[in-house]
Amino acid sequence: MHQTLDQEIEKAVLVGVITQEQREDQVEEYLDELAFLAETAGAETVKRFTQKLGKPHPKTFVGTGKLQEIVNYVNQEKIGMVIFDDELTPSQTRNIENAFNETKVLDRSKLILDIFAKRARTAAAKTQVELAQYEYLLPRLTRMWTHLSRQKGGIGMRGPGETEIETDRRIIRDKIALLKTKLVKIDRQKATQRSGREQMIRAALVGYTNVGKSTLMNLLSKSDVFAENKLFATLDTTVRKIVVGNLPFLLTDTVGFIRKLPHHLVDSFKSTLDEVREADVLLHVVDISHAQFEDQIETVNQTLQDLGAKDKPTIMIFNKVDAFTYTKKDEDDLTPETKENMSLEDLKRTFMAKENYPAIFISAQERINYEELREMLYEQIHALHLKIYPHKFLY
Repeated sequence: MHQTLDQEIEKAVLVGVITQEQREDQVEEYLDELAFLAETAGAETVKRFTQKLGKPHPKTFVGTGKLQEIVNYVNQEKIGMVIFDDELTPSQTRNIENAFNETKVLDRSKLILDIFAKRARTAAAKTQVELAQYEYLLPRLTRMWTHLSRQKGGIGMRGPGETEIETDRRIIRDKIALLKTKLVKIDRQKATQRSGREQMIRAALVGYTNVGKSTLMNLLSKSDVFAENKLFATLDTTVRKIVVGNLPFLLTDTVGFIRKLPHHLVDSFKSTLDEVREADVLLHVVDISHAQFEDQIETVNQTLQDLGAKDKPTIMIFNKVDAFTYTKKDEDDLTPETKENMSLEDLKRTFMAKENYPAIFISAQERINYEELREMLYEQIHALHLKIYPHKFLY
């Protein structure tokens, strides 16, 4: 994690709840991801707290005894931030903040919004994030002002672009209306740009965040799209003209999907996701080295379903084969085969490589199976081109 010398790393504790909907192993996986989100924002996770409950406590998320345990630890260790793995209601936030006094309280949504605010580069992305921030703040206005007045900035306190957020609900609503109008104008401009493109097949890279989409875009287009090992490295849509063989097509890189993505962001980033809706073919990139890659595939598929794009022609690209590891079973071990015991060759033979979609296993970083990928892209896109533009001559 790179920090400037004058930028002190904030310490954080994470809080999750094990419920009927969230098994213990799932909560640990979610907290792993929350820790990665915190690191992306510039914080160091020092401890995790979990509790088994039928459902999150309506007033304090965790039980009062567990909350006091966390308060005691935070005060003793002088921790500056507590991050909860689900979106807190305004009343939960108020009650929890009263318990922690000076300690910053964030939920998963606020943390993701903060990362998006830091990563937004273009006017469109900045407007989308600002709108999402205001919509998140609006129901929390009554508790925010006294709370913000005693903050010193840092993670979770990156406001929607003003030194002091207006205290008047009417002003916030007016601001939201203004931003929505601005986004409609941006959407129209983007739609015009899309309609003005040549008659070429449009492909969109989709996938969970941090699976290597931007690295693959760089490899295919030989361009320099920002890519790093952090969540949400790409916010702004990037479109490149790619040529495989004699066949040109347009390739779009999109924002990575993630579990529990705040609905404010999904709504705000609809124009970015239009590139997915309007694509002729999806390149679904999967990090095969990730322990929970099947859950990530399901999250992406569910998001595509929500966007009305689930049934589009798709190519499954299992990336990062160079980082794939597994535990080989002893020959006399009679326990059932699990994903953790499967070799890469085993996985290739499983249902994933035999889905309705064509699939390929690659490493964009190490260029493993790169030529095979180009051949597959050529075949699939050539077939689509003949189907969609039957009268357009390919040379």
